[in-house]
Amino acid sequence: MSLTSLEQVDCSGKKVLLRVDFNVPLDKSTHAITDDTRMVKTLPTIELLLKRGAALILVSHLGRPEKKGDATLSLEKVATHLAKLLPNTKVHFSPEAVGHSVEKLAHDLKSGEILVLENIRFYKEETSKDEKERTEFAKKLCSLADIYVNDAFGAAHRAHASIYECAKILPSYAGLLLKKEIEVLEKLVTNPQRPFVAVIGGSKVSSKLAVLENLVLKADSILIGGAMAYTFLKSRLIEVGSSLVEKEYLSQAFQIIDKAAYNKHAMLLPEDHIVASEFSENAKIKTVKRAIPDGFMGMDIGPKTRDAYSRVIKNAKTVLWNGPMGVFEMKKFSQGTFAIAKAMSKVKGTTIVGGGDSIFALTQSGLEDKMTHISTGGGATLEYLEGKKLPGVEVLLRK
Repeated sequence: MSLTSLEQVDCSGKKVLLRVDFNVPLDKSTHAITDDTRMVKTLPTIELLLKRGAALILVSHLGRPEKKGDATLSLEKVATHLAKLLPNTKVHFSPEAVGHSVEKLAHDLKSGEILVLENIRFYKEETSKDEKERTEFAKKLCSLADIYVNDAFGAAHRAHASIYECAKILPSYAGLLLKKEIEVLEKLVTNPQRPFVAVIGGSKVSSKLAVLENLVLKADSILIGGAMAYTFLKSRLIEVGSSLVEKEYLSQAFQIIDKAAYNKHAMLLPEDHIVASEFSENAKIKTVKRAIPDGFMGMDIGPKTRDAYSRVIKNAKTVLWNGPMGVFEMKKFSQGTFAIAKAMSKVKGTTIVGGGDSIFALTQSGLEDKMTHISTGGGATLEYLEGKKLPGVEVLLRK
């Protein structure tokens, strides 16, 4: 895949509209930033453009605001945090993304400075299904700059105005992060070093079905954890107590297990579980074998499963991890997820971690620097692994 290269662009004295993915996780009560990984990963692109004499106008979304002006989802806090990450750079914030006030701020912006625009999803035109409406909105954004750069891989699967239409209006380039993400994932789906192990967790089978359909053809072993494991177990008539089960996907889960076996690829399900009488650390907690008794719900993979999964991971040459093994946010149910991180840290090969929850768990484990690549894409990573084309990437491909 040949993306337009940022290294070739002359941006001295020019204004660059830079689409970033600063959709960072926030504390539910204080709304403070809890993990700045996505911001840190974009710094190389920002620093390269600033070093080359550009003035940067940053566009991002944050959360899914239901109305314009939701203070809890304002990018002002993000701009403040960015200034801390770049202490020698002047970072301005605009409470608007389009209009006369932002036009003046952009006009006055000097080389080496940054202007962060307000949450782009405060504007319904950004996500409009009407292409004409998106294009008109994109023209307003593009009027602020000379060049467009997309470094928001996490949003590349969306055909939104600031992702797709802007790239068609201005001379457009892929940022360093977006380019690296594609290079890593492309190698993963076309020519991974083997054994290739995929560790897939999370709460819902429905969100991972398509990627699992693809992975059972490519991965030598697939290790299933998280709440989605209970749908797979139930499809094999194994009792799971009051654990979360997506009944409408039992048939598909059953078929995926068969598909893996037919292709002679191992698909491992939990052998034991940490269970609780209710969704709480204060509930009655115990370790059980594969079948979960009535009155209990699965909260984490058990010690036998942790050991079995760790052995498979340590013998791998390539490991992809997407989704936690349990309710890791609660300390008593975090051991399974942290065991995966620890096992991956010892792999003598390529280790790739994707998905917001997985990244958050990894940073909590303190092992993030032991991974080959931490993907900033959640849905974008999954869709790429499913074999889908990403609009934000396709529009940047060389003609």
